[in-house]
Amino acid sequence: MGSRPWIVDDELWALIEPLLPPWPERSPGPRPVSDRLCLQGILFVLYNDIAWQLLPLELGFGLGQTRWRRLDRWQKAGVFDRLHRVLLAELNAAGELDWSRACVDGSHFRAKKGDPTPVRRRSTGGRRAANTI
Repeated sequence: MGSRPWIVDDELWALIEPLLPPWPERSPGPRPVSDRLCLQGILFVLYNDIAWQLLPLELGFGLGQTRWRRLDRWQKAGVFDRLHRVLLAELNAAGELDWSRACVDGSHFRAKKGDPTPVRRRSTGGRRAANTI
């Protein structure tokens, strides 16, 4: 990792770009910031743990609201889940993963919550008699 880990190089961008949803046709106005620059802005904010609005405009990554909206759109489109799978496959193919140290938990896969609930049985306990007055 270099001194600017938020910069997306050409090789990584070649993996990411096909996963991004197409730009909406009914979107008002031109796309203000390229997807690649917007992603780099998102990574900058996450890496430096700053608020969206604190990213300096002179870096060319666009406005905080633009980055946040694009991140939200990509998240809803499943881009990051697919990217995770693609990167795991690439690393596995290169022999760079040690699967003996893999861990699975309920935050990534649905965990079964025990046996199915049995059918409700009629209670055999005593009940108050109905009022006959």
